[in-house]
Amino acid sequence: MTPSTVGRPSRGSRGNRGDLFDPECPTRRLLDRIGTKWMSMAVKVLAEASPEEVRFAELQRRMAGVSQKMLSVTLQAMTRDGLVGRRVEPTVPPRVYYRLTPLGLSLEGPLAMVRAWAEEHMAEIDGANRRSQDEAATD
Repeated sequence: MTPSTVGRPSRGSRGNRGDLFDPECPTRRLLDRIGTKWMSMAVKVLAEASPEEVRFAELQRRMAGVSQKMLSVTLQAMTRDGLVGRRVEPTVPPRVYYRLTPLGLSLEGPLAMVRAWAEEHMAEIDGANRRSQDEAATD
């Protein structure tokens, strides 16, 4: 056992729960995915519509600034992770609908808290960044 793992249970003894501090744990990659602004925005839009579905074009319209490609990549990852269900109507062109799964809905609460914190503290963060840039300019 290395000093950094002393006193911590191994991944195996904790069942399927991840360990963020284990460099091999996929929890790190999951946090990278759920921590993006596009994931947070998509979860918010889909949660507000739940249990109804939302068409791709409507998602893109409600998520100002997201490109078609980025939205597509985000929704593919969310679908692969089991956060989103996808339904395609075989029309020309096809109509594609998305909805949050129960797992995806369970993510809305934590992301809503992070969004609220960011919105509440943005002015403070901006001020700290400006001060840091000013200090760097005078060095």
